[in-house]
Amino acid sequence: MKGKFDKNWGIGVWSLLAAGLALGTYLTVAAILGQVGFPLDDAWIHQAYARSLALRGEWAYWPGEVSAGSTSPLWTVLLIPGQWIPHGMFIWTFFLGWLGLAGSAWLGQMAYQHITQPDTVKLPIMAMLLALEWHLVWAAGSGMETILYVLLILAVFAELTRKNPRYWLVGGLAGLTGWVRPDGLTLLGPILFTAVLSTGSRRGKINRVGQSLAGFLAFLFPYLIFNYFMAGSIWPNTFYAKQAEYAIMTQEGFVTRLLKLIIQPTIGVGIILLPGLVWEFYRGFKRHNWVVVAIGLFWLGNTVLYAWRLPVIYQHARYLIPSMTAYYLLGFCGMVELLQMFVESKQIRLFRFGWKLAMTLTLLLFFFVGAISFTNDVGIINTEMVAAAKWVSQNTEPNAVVAAHDIGALGYYGERQLVDLAGLISPDVIPFIRDEEQLANYLDENHVEYLVTFPSWYEQLASKKTVLWQSSGEYAVEQGGENMVIYRWR
Repeated sequence: MKGKFDKNWGIGVWSLLAAGLALGTYLTVAAILGQVGFPLDDAWIHQAYARSLALRGEWAYWPGEVSAGSTSPLWTVLLIPGQWIPHGMFIWTFFLGWLGLAGSAWLGQMAYQHITQPDTVKLPIMAMLLALEWHLVWAAGSGMETILYVLLILAVFAELTRKNPRYWLVGGLAGLTGWVRPDGLTLLGPILFTAVLSTGSRRGKINRVGQSLAGFLAFLFPYLIFNYFMAGSIWPNTFYAKQAEYAIMTQEGFVTRLLKLIIQPTIGVGIILLPGLVWEFYRGFKRHNWVVVAIGLFWLGNTVLYAWRLPVIYQHARYLIPSMTAYYLLGFCGMVELLQMFVESKQIRLFRFGWKLAMTLTLLLFFFVGAISFTNDVGIINTEMVAAAKWVSQNTEPNAVVAAHDIGALGYYGERQLVDLAGLISPDVIPFIRDEEQLANYLDENHVEYLVTFPSWYEQLASKKTVLWQSSGEYAVEQGGENMVIYRWR
C-alpha cells in the first residue's frame, strides 16, 4: 500500500512539473512578445461575474441586474479569490489553470495504468503527453472553464477503469460537470453504458445504475434550480444563444460537418495515436471491455452532437477539447498494447523506437506551434476587445448604453450598461439574433448610444453610422480578420 501511495504521489509530482513547464512556456512566450492576457473574450465574462460576487455578492454582470451569462458557475466561483488579491487576477487564474492541467495529467496516467495494467512504470508518459498536448495547454491558459471540465472527465475515466468503480462517485462527478459545462452532463452516458453492460448479476447492475443516478441527480437538481432562478429557464442563456447564433452553419451537409470536427484531435500528436485508437476500440468490443468502449463512444458521441447542433471549429475547436482527452487516452493505450503484441526482434525494436521518436517530435513541434497560436490569440483579444473596452471606459458617459457582440472585456473594463448582441446576458435577442433589422429596432428600444463590433459581422447595423474609434491592432489583420470599430448609434 505504501509503495502504491508513493508511486501515485511521484506521478503527481511529475504532472505538476510538466504542467508548470508547459503552461509557463506559453505564458512566457506571450509575455516576451508583449501580450499578457486571455486568448478568449469569454474569459472576461467569468472575471466580471467573479468580481461582482467578490465585491457585491451579486450574481450579476451589470450591478443590480441578476443574469445567467456565465456558462460555468463553478469556475466563476473559483475565480473569486483572484479579485481579492491586489493585481492578482491573472496570477490566480493561471494558477488554477496549472492545477487543472497537472490534475488532468495525473488522472490520465491513472486511467492509462488501470486499462493497460503495466508491470512497471518508469516514467508517467501518459501524464507527460497530456501535460504537453498543445490543445490542453492552450485551454489551461485560456482563463476558461475548459481545463476544469477536462479534469472532471478524466476523473470519471480514472474511476470507471478501476477494478471496482464507485458508481455513486462517478455519478456525482458527472452531475458536477453541469456546474462547469452543460454538455458535461453527457458523461452520464458512458457511466450507465458501463454499469449495465459490465459483468455481474441483474441485481448488481440495478444497484450500479441506482448509485450512478443518485450521485448524478444530487448535483443536477441544484444546478437546474439555480438556472431557473437566475434565468427563468433550467438551462443557462448560453445553451440557447450559441445554437441560435450558429444555426446557419447546420445548413452544410451533416457528413461534411462531422468530418471537419472528427479530424480535430489529429491536429497534433493525435495523428500518431490514430492507429492505437482504432485498435483499442476494436479490442474493447472484442473482449467486451465495455469501459474502454464507453470512453471511445464518449468522444465520438460528443463529436456527433456538436456536428449536429454546434458545428464550429474556430478557436482550435475549443468546445471539443475536453472530449479529445478520450481520444488521446485510448490512442496511447492502444499503441502501447499493439506494439507489445509483436515478438521481440531487431526490426520491432527499431519500429518501436521510430514510433516513440515520431510521437515525441510531433508532440513537441505542435507544443511550440501552439505557443505561437496562444500568443496570437491573446494579442487579438488585447488589441481589439480589451482596447475597445478601455476606450469606452475613458470616452463615454458613465450611464451610456453600449451594444456589442463580444461583451467579455467590455463588461470588465468598460463598466457600462450593455446590450449583448450574442444573447448571453440579453436573452431577448435570441429569437432574432441574426436578423439585423429587428436588432436595429431592439437597439433603438433599449436606448443604445454606441455600437462595438467588427464591421463585417453586422454590415447593416454599421452602415452609415459615425465611426468614433477603430483599433489599429495588427494581430487580427495578420490572422485574416479585421479591426474592431466603435460607432455612434444615436
